[in-house]
Amino acid sequence: MALEWVVLSYVAAAEATMVLLLTLPAGLNPLRKGVISVTRNLLKPFLSVVPFCVFLMVDIYWKYDSRPRCKSAESCSPTELMRHQKSTIKSQRNALLIGAALMLYWMLFAVTRLAVKEEQLNERVERLKNRDS
Repeated sequence: MALEWVVLSYVAAAEATMVLLLTLPAGLNPLRKGVISVTRNLLKPFLSVVPFCVFLMVDIYWKYDSRPRCKSAESCSPTELMRHQKSTIKSQRNALLIGAALMLYWMLFAVTRLAVKEEQLNERVERLKNRDS
């Protein structure tokens, strides 16, 4: 199961990097155009992160629902209590990772759409300027 979380963290890091590169200042136009085209081509493959996150969320829920209950220190040994607390913290961390990956995908989609629209509007303005001149 650890490999799935590593893959999801790499995908989230790639999404965060692309969002960061897309929001660079306008002075870096050649780099920005390349990043926009690469990101547009990667949006569909990165959409697979959504069902993957749903699967991992169901896995977290199943583990949470089927784990043994340690409500008090008297009903569990200290080792079991520590294992229970560790499991809870890992589940919370993984849920945060799922949320971050989904939020970053949504941001990447929205920022890419805005960047493409801005590029199209800039081209239209240039054509209108050239036509009027």
